[in-house]
Amino acid sequence: MSSPEPRGHQLGLSLLGTEISVLFRRKRTWAMLAALAAVPVLIGVAIRISSAGDSGRGPSFISAIAGNGLFVGVASLVLAIPLFLPLTIGVVAGDTIAGEASQGTLRYLLVAPAGRPRLLLVKFLGAAVFCFAAPVTVVIAGTLTGLVLFPVGPVTLLSGDQVPFGDGMLRLLAMAAYAGIAMLGLTAVGLFVSTLTDVPVGAMAATVVLAVTSQVLDQLPQLAAVHPFLLSDSWLGLVDLLRQPPIWTTFGTNALLQLGYVVVFGALAYGRFTTRDVLA
Repeated sequence: MSSPEPRGHQLGLSLLGTEISVLFRRKRTWAMLAALAAVPVLIGVAIRISSAGDSGRGPSFISAIAGNGLFVGVASLVLAIPLFLPLTIGVVAGDTIAGEASQGTLRYLLVAPAGRPRLLLVKFLGAAVFCFAAPVTVVIAGTLTGLVLFPVGPVTLLSGDQVPFGDGMLRLLAMAAYAGIAMLGLTAVGLFVSTLTDVPVGAMAATVVLAVTSQVLDQLPQLAAVHPFLLSDSWLGLVDLLRQPPIWTTFGTNALLQLGYVVVFGALAYGRFTTRDVLA
């Protein structure tokens, strides 16, 4: 006779596989990924047509695109992380529990022997997969756009050093991983908010508003003492991976900050969800 723990482990993996499958079968998910993919395409086409990269105006990443197509992906990630990524992550995270409740399927999920804690973990992990799929989509679309529209070659870093194209591509993938980790804290916040309501649109909106509020507070010098604890404080630190050598301490700081949010808001979500009455 097999022990209950292996059966529970297999059930959890099966539930996670189903959650990810359902998430990526939704038209809404693919519409959001398509919108993210459109960001680097629009940037690349606009700069190619207008030759804005040669004008010396705008952020240095955008000016560098005309000289090396790899910077399409870099510039797109930098532009996407303050708004587009939080917007899509907020939609996915806010829908985790509230979406099931609004459709009347949450009660049936709780009937399964997986239990509420495991279901909550599966919902978080499913949304976390999207956290990494979103920036990877931007990187892939940006790289393909850059290869088609601009020359490629050795990459000039922020420090002025040049590295081979392959090294630059690895750094870009590391930046995508950084962005994915940067969104995990917001995912935990959205999961918690989603346990508070049966209205998914409200949970989505609240999650996005919290992300925007964090960025606004991060710009106020009067609140410098609390900046290191804000959700979005290290989001733009991904550019430190374009220095020589890469500044990995920023990567670690970002990971620790997001872990703190995952622990705190994961615990709040657990406390709320395990005591919540589900009537529909």
